[in-house]
Amino acid sequence: MRIPFLSQEGCCRVCGRSVENAAGGFVCEECRRSGPFYDAAASAVVFEDDARALLLKYKSGEGVWLKDDLVDWIAAAAGARYDLAEVDAVVPMPITLFHRIDRGYNQCVYLARSIAKHIDRACLESVVARCGHPKRQAGLSEEERRENVIGTFKVIDPKPVRGRTILLLDDVMATGSTLSECAKTLKEAGAWRVWAVTLARSVR
Repeated sequence: MRIPFLSQEGCCRVCGRSVENAAGGFVCEECRRSGPFYDAAASAVVFEDDARALLLKYKSGEGVWLKDDLVDWIAAAAGARYDLAEVDAVVPMPITLFHRIDRGYNQCVYLARSIAKHIDRACLESVVARCGHPKRQAGLSEEERRENVIGTFKVIDPKPVRGRTILLLDDVMATGSTLSECAKTLKEAGAWRVWAVTLARSVR
């Protein structure tokens, strides 16, 4: 089995995208031009090969037994990128009602609960909700993805996030537009910092 783990070195300190032959501590051109609303992002593996197959199996509900291994991947990526002692709470990415009904569960909630327990922090699994009916992100251009998710999140209760550092957890990062929009909503509700972490990311 081939699992393409991502190095946390030589990456943009904002989006976490690796740049060949780059030293640490830089901000990539894309983030300088139109940076995301999250303060930093980290991912554990590349979304390809066996890692892709395992993640899709987990997302579908057929591979819930993979959770503990996947949590280890996330914890390692987050620990390498962030000072987890500074995290105040973990927030899982909410999913649409359609996906909740289709899958029967939100896969990110299970991961977030375990990560929160691992670092002894609260898991705020109901603080952010999806709203509206955006198109599927798959097949859209990067600009279309950004526009598609505008206004699709709302914070139910701002008190638990106000003035805090939030670890925002999702399963797969493509362009980062969904993470950025959710981070924007959390910051508008008063969050101080939003650090994103995902199991995998698509490499462009």
